Amino acid sequence: MTTPAEDCLTVNVVTPATVKAGQKLPVVVWIYGGGFTGGASSTQNGSTIVERSIELDMPVIYVSLNYRTGALGFPQGSEARAAGVGNLGLQDQRQALRWVQKYIGAFGGDSGRVTLWGQSAGAISISLQMLTNGGNTEGLFHAAWMHSGAPVPTGPIENGQEFWDAYLSSTNCTDDTNVFDCLRTLSTTEIQSAMNNAPSATLDWVPREDGKFFTANPESLVASGSVAKIPIVSGNVDDEGTLFILGASAITTDELVAYYLSSLFPSNQTAVATLMELYPSDPAAGAPFDTGSANAVTPEWKRLAALTGDLVFTAPRRYFVQKIANGQDTWVFLSKRFKELDDFGSYHASDLLNVYGPGDMTDFLVRFVTNHDPNQGSNKSRSPLNWPKYSPGSPKILEFLDGDVPLKIADDTYRQAALAYDTDASINNPY
Repeated sequence: MTTPAEDCLTVNVVTPATVKAGQKLPVVVWIYGGGFTGGASSTQNGSTIVERSIELDMPVIYVSLNYRTGALGFPQGSEARAAGVGNLGLQDQRQALRWVQKYIGAFGGDSGRVTLWGQSAGAISISLQMLTNGGNTEGLFHAAWMHSGAPVPTGPIENGQEFWDAYLSSTNCTDDTNVFDCLRTLSTTEIQSAMNNAPSATLDWVPREDGKFFTANPESLVASGSVAKIPIVSGNVDDEGTLFILGASAITTDELVAYYLSSLFPSNQTAVATLMELYPSDPAAGAPFDTGSANAVTPEWKRLAALTGDLVFTAPRRYFVQKIANGQDTWVFLSKRFKELDDFGSYHASDLLNVYGPGDMTDFLVRFVTNHDPNQGSNKSRSPLNWPKYSPGSPKILEFLDGDVPLKIADDTYRQAALAYDTDASINNPY
């Protein structure tokens, strides 16, 4: 392994071999996930996307970028607000997009046709790039495709104070008047070690309102309409939560589930009780969904998987598209593939196998990047069915399925009461 370094802000560009400067091909910019604690632009091979786009007679240019994560990218607490250094990772992304605007023409790309594409933390990042600056994109991007990510209900940056203090205690920078002066003297290895030693939860290093990149909580910005008016595709996998509760095998009773939920909603026992009712312990009601009593690793495992996936990924996505779809072209998908492979069902990130594979989702992506419409293609890339636009009054989604019927149009009304309550509870108790 190479020694970790903060000097990571690089951009990768993959082009068709025959492209020429000034050709003006559409551009897709990949932003990776990793829970805002890790990840890298090199994880996925963009050549697959470019090669498939050439086969479809719709050539595109693929760009991927790096951004700082963890304590380097998302400092928390009052110190970060005072120093104006919150959400540095999002600022990194924004700066990379400025680089694309300035230089992509030299690679044959069209700076006026840039689509952002990301998964998990990458998709959340894209949705937040749509919210900052009053929804003004500065012309940096013109469409967005998001897997498993929408604005997460987070609060002010001070909500991360506990995690930040735990991190600082591992750096010996707690007594300094300006902790950032002290932190800047540490090596990247020392910083990474301190992050590893600090107590960690799933959402420690998430973006939060800092008075600079965000002047209000993300959900408030969505509600107020402070969102970039661009065409978007947004979607989920069916079983978002299964991978995230691998460490929760000791939670095996109603009492322990209630205790777990109390850590998420510490001042709202009504929310805890209601969520317990909406997500019963019956394995047939849990995730992986539609698998009956199968995959019940522990007595409460499927219940926790359903709760976690809905709270963090599915409910925020539905709230986001319901709020914005009347004002901009919106398409929504749900991947239910790979249900039979293991206990995790259609697990978080499994849909990427259907894009980077490549698979049939690749073709929808290429059409969207080229025309900002997943249906409109070339003679070699005709959509196998019409994917209708989403609207609050007609919330149609495209389902990717196993079996003889791989694609189906359905309604985005599953778990309606539970997801609506998830949203209300999370907005009233931001993380």
